[in-house]
Amino acid sequence: MSNDKETTQLLEPPAQPGAAVVGNSPGATTAGNAAALNATKESLEDYTLRFAPRSYRKWSAGVVATSALGGIAYLADFSIGANIGIAYGTVNAIFGILVAAVIIFATGFPLAYYAARYNIDLDLITRGSGFGYYGSVVTNVIFATFTFIFFALEGSIMAQGLEVGLGIPQWLGYAASTVIIIPLVIYGMNTLAKLQVWTTPLWLLLMVVPVGYLLISHPESINTFFAYTGESGDGGPNLASVMLAAGVCLSLMAQIAEQIDYLRFMPPRTEANKGAWWRAVILAGPGWVIFGAIKQIVGLFIAIYLIATLDPAASATANEPVHQFLGVYREMMPAWLAMTLAVVLVVISQIKINVTNAYSGSLAWTNSFTRITKTYPGRMVFVVVNLAIALVLMEANMFDFLNTILGFYANCAMAWVVTVASDIAINKYLLKISPKVPEFRRGMLFAVNPVGFVSMLVSAGISIAVFFGAFGSAIQPFSPIFAVGLALVLPPVLALATRGRYYLRRTDDGIDLPMFDADGNPSDAKLLCHVTGIEFERPDMVRSAKDAPDGGPQYVSSLALSTDKTGELVLPPQK
Repeated sequence: MSNDKETTQLLEPPAQPGAAVVGNSPGATTAGNAAALNATKESLEDYTLRFAPRSYRKWSAGVVATSALGGIAYLADFSIGANIGIAYGTVNAIFGILVAAVIIFATGFPLAYYAARYNIDLDLITRGSGFGYYGSVVTNVIFATFTFIFFALEGSIMAQGLEVGLGIPQWLGYAASTVIIIPLVIYGMNTLAKLQVWTTPLWLLLMVVPVGYLLISHPESINTFFAYTGESGDGGPNLASVMLAAGVCLSLMAQIAEQIDYLRFMPPRTEANKGAWWRAVILAGPGWVIFGAIKQIVGLFIAIYLIATLDPAASATANEPVHQFLGVYREMMPAWLAMTLAVVLVVISQIKINVTNAYSGSLAWTNSFTRITKTYPGRMVFVVVNLAIALVLMEANMFDFLNTILGFYANCAMAWVVTVASDIAINKYLLKISPKVPEFRRGMLFAVNPVGFVSMLVSAGISIAVFFGAFGSAIQPFSPIFAVGLALVLPPVLALATRGRYYLRRTDDGIDLPMFDADGNPSDAKLLCHVTGIEFERPDMVRSAKDAPDGGPQYVSSLALSTDKTGELVLPPQK
């Protein structure tokens, strides 16, 4: 593509009949903002820094949901289920999994709805849900941490598979599992959607068939499963053990952000498609945890089968998915075919989730870096950064410390996600203090909003202190309760205390066009950005503080505003 205009014309088709186009003529002189043009060119395909326009969102609700659910093909759930079951026993593990699933579903629902309805990612939702324009940067770091931790976890699982199946040393397998992702994640959502849709049937077949075989051919394994009490043999029902297990599972709470990276491309909701729209949002949004919980229980089931039925010494590798599936495959078919299918399953699963981890992590890092420095270095820079961090974790053998790493990280993830969910559900809908329509544009928001920012820091800080035993060993297992409880209660308390004054710096964006269409969907009216000379859809635009030479209004995109180092385009605060 020879220039930015051609890129936009290909990825954002001309406005359809009836869609308004407002602003200076396409031939008007632009401000020549090189940083904004660079950001525009590199981010149009995946909308790294901004609202996803209707002109790009051409997938059906079903395709978006399938693509989003393809990202949960990860095998880490099998390891997590096995680890907590081996540590705390079957009963405590299952209750812990269910406790975590209920919390994750309840907090994920409002976030998924906002992403699908307003076509923005979780960072943009977070900005207007109590954190402010710069305040949400810290949550981006939390999310980016999630992506490289789980990239490392999945990469470790793939390396285990390559070592078992092909004899490749694990250190080399770590490198291979990292490098193979880079070419797949370059092209953004278009490529990811195709990859997830095409590989899902084979992945389902390879995962479901051996589990079904085990249940049918070895029904006695069910009784063995429920009777298992853990390595110590004292894994009877125990609230502390349930909460410790739940804490590990709750580390997956940030997965909703990866689901949202797909859900933001949902089509507009109309009377004709509202049934399919809601099913897709619920299933691919908070509903991901249903599949995750099932996989955790299945991972524990297979691990106990291997330990109790085949070889008690198998507990050393029973938490490794490649050994879990290999053990079952060997009972179904010749050893060479069992090994082949186990390795294929591990590789497909790792690729399906780690393209999403690499993609979402690069968005989080890029968004934060651009906001702070007003410079757009290109998303691929942060793909490499994210994967380099993950590779270091793999080489440091983080798999052996899985429960501790995930248990600690869960406190940060819960504090962030529950704070945002609380602001949406309570402050926006019940108290009506927080603006119901999410705002993310620079100049419209305060730099930092203490409602969400302070709530998250306090809830994360206290729950981490509890996790490390600062308040005694008796309450140490209950750090998830502190994280969730404080993050749920503090936002409405702080919103009432501050009377909601730190949500919006301005209530008027200076544009005399409706933000939404008759169905309540973001408008597809076009406005010309005077900085880039490119048309963007109405929700992405704000009036520029710099008028045209003839004194008339000019408009600027959120993308251009994010790279404006002088601040001369930002509207003044509204009195």
